Amino acid sequence: MRSESRGAEGRARANARQRRTYAKEAATYDDDPWERRLLGTEHRAWCCSQALGNTLEVAIGTGLNLPHYPSDVRLTGIDLTPEMLERARARAASLERRVTLQEGDAHDLPFADGTFDTVVCTYALCSIPDDVRALREMMRVLRPGGSLILLDHTASTVRLLSWLQRALEAVSRPLKGEHWTRRPMPRVQAAGFAIRAHDRLRAGVVERLVAVKPDTEPGTEQRAGGEPFEAAR
Repeated sequence: MRSESRGAEGRARANARQRRTYAKEAATYDDDPWERRLLGTEHRAWCCSQALGNTLEVAIGTGLNLPHYPSDVRLTGIDLTPEMLERARARAASLERRVTLQEGDAHDLPFADGTFDTVVCTYALCSIPDDVRALREMMRVLRPGGSLILLDHTASTVRLLSWLQRALEAVSRPLKGEHWTRRPMPRVQAAGFAIRAHDRLRAGVVERLVAVKPDTEPGTEQRAGGEPFEAAR
């Protein structure tokens, strides 16, 4: 499980590329046809419905998830790109949704240890240069027993589709740092989370999971590899 950039200089270069890319895409980001036609639009609502308490969304982008959070969630969102955050602020205002939005780097989250009850990340881990470090940061800012809710695309379980994804990745990875075949769950487990729920949909292309930061008290850790749940339709 290799990340694209591990050193500080490498992450800085990759972050600068990501900012440039998403600054250009901000105006049209919501019109991306991939999610509607290939991945399905139902998954964001499922993910956000799992959020509880003090919640952080990493890489909130233009705020596409904002309509789906429960009203009692105290929401904070970070993103690397100011242009994306401008659109998230406009969306929050139109929804009359209270949310704290700020620039932030997933590799170095600007929050104290154990700040949040829930961390949400949707369709973003695939383009975070050092996803392993980002997952460790998500673990750090969660309280013991807190939940990570993750949604992303990964290599299909259908061989022909996985070949097509690898061909697409050969272009998207150097161009904009987007990986189509990264597998989130093994990386989440390697970061120390316990998998509570997990499934794969759309020919295995969509992976979504809920993972828990183990409690620090002896004997309270949860084992990884939770039972699969019935997918939302």
